[in-house]
Amino acid sequence: MILRNLRALCAAVILLPGILAAQDAHLAFSSPAGRWKTVDDATGKVKSIVSIREQNGKLYGIIEKVLDPEVPGPNPLCIHCVGDLKNKPETGLQILWDLTKDGDEWTGGQILDPHNGKVYRCNLSLEDGGDKLKVRGFIGFALLGRTQYWLRQE
Repeated sequence: MILRNLRALCAAVILLPGILAAQDAHLAFSSPAGRWKTVDDATGKVKSIVSIREQNGKLYGIIEKVLDPEVPGPNPLCIHCVGDLKNKPETGLQILWDLTKDGDEWTGGQILDPHNGKVYRCNLSLEDGGDKLKVRGFIGFALLGRTQYWLRQE
């Protein structure tokens, strides 16, 4: 009996770090916070790296780097944007804001498409264990919109 308890204790000591690491990894991917490769839904090409952060219970995202080789210059400008964003560099541009957690989704925020300068309502949800981000931009109702899947940058 003592030997059986000793074996169980040894197994627990050996397995505990792995269990805790898996738990930490799950917690790390329970939020869209992090770096993402944006993927064009029409071409499948990676277009940029976006950094999403959580602040005061809301999500915000900025473009860290533009990767699209079709865009001229090392740092393209948001030529179609309006107001203060007109002709601002896309790198460093905030494109996601004010998303709040609602069950398994983040809703109520907006997303800017720097290629056409339009702002859309936005919903986000994690898929594939947090490695894929479903980004739904829409006008009015979520049925009238477009979906992209972004990939977590490691």
